[in-house]
Amino acid sequence: MTGLAAVVIGRNEGARLIACLVSLSCVSTVVYVDSGSTDGSVEAARERGVAVVSLDMSQPFTAARARNAGLNHLRELGGVDVVQFVDGDCEVATGWFDAARTLLERDLEVGVVCGRRRERAPDASIYNAQCDREWDTPIGEALACGGDALMRMAALDDVVGYDPTLIAGEEPELCLRLRAKGWKVIRIDAEMTRHDANIVRFSQFWKRARRAGYAYAEGAHRHGKTPERHFVAQTNRALVWGLVLPLAIGSLTMFWWGYMMIGALIYPLQILRLARKKGGTKPAFDEAWLLTVSKFAEARGVVEFHLGRLAKRPSGLIEYK
Repeated sequence: MTGLAAVVIGRNEGARLIACLVSLSCVSTVVYVDSGSTDGSVEAARERGVAVVSLDMSQPFTAARARNAGLNHLRELGGVDVVQFVDGDCEVATGWFDAARTLLERDLEVGVVCGRRRERAPDASIYNAQCDREWDTPIGEALACGGDALMRMAALDDVVGYDPTLIAGEEPELCLRLRAKGWKVIRIDAEMTRHDANIVRFSQFWKRARRAGYAYAEGAHRHGKTPERHFVAQTNRALVWGLVLPLAIGSLTMFWWGYMMIGALIYPLQILRLARKKGGTKPAFDEAWLLTVSKFAEARGVVEFHLGRLAKRPSGLIEYK
């Protein structure tokens, strides 16, 4: 496809990276940006004729920095009109490029097109299933995209790409700046990618939620005063459910331990409320439980961001994988 290129980012993805590159066989220009892999990913990509950009290991790895490195390589090559960003643990669906580029050609104000990202093994764990539900975003004009998306190079140049200092939440922040410049972000009803979250332990789920909280706090700090109040509501919910309420409930023990027990009932009641709202099925209860528990991890991420900002030190979440 003329003018189409792809930027793949990853670290130690192994066979998943090979599957990703195979799914991009219809794209003539593919750049793989590696963040310090030790599993032979760089060699495997080169064997497939893919250009490789290896990030400087003396600097912290972030997905935003990796994507910008791929973009800069494409700018040096020239002749690129649209760029497909894809994570190395994803495969691009057959027919995606035709569907996405049709929209870009029809509406010149569209800067970003995304579709349905699905989990490869949603039944492997309740965490994978939750990821699959999260990817199922509404069709139509959107506020943001995820890590996989087809973007117009002119739009990316208009905002000078991703913010490389962001540890997480770089896609919503990019889309916010794009929309401020008049570009549209559209989610179409088409299969886009298949993702392999491979979250099988609670500790993995916790870290993912913690990163989300960190991203909410940083996004709100940077853009919370804009008209759309970027990530302010998400940050406030994390703090209320994950920090303020637990502290308030714990303080009730000063009067009588029974008050604390009664106050703690707010969490199972919240789970029941959310599950009922989502249909009352077993998956609905799983989702409600995970959404409620994740607030504690998100609150930790929010606090970690602000403590790190005050101390002027990087977070332990700096690496994106």
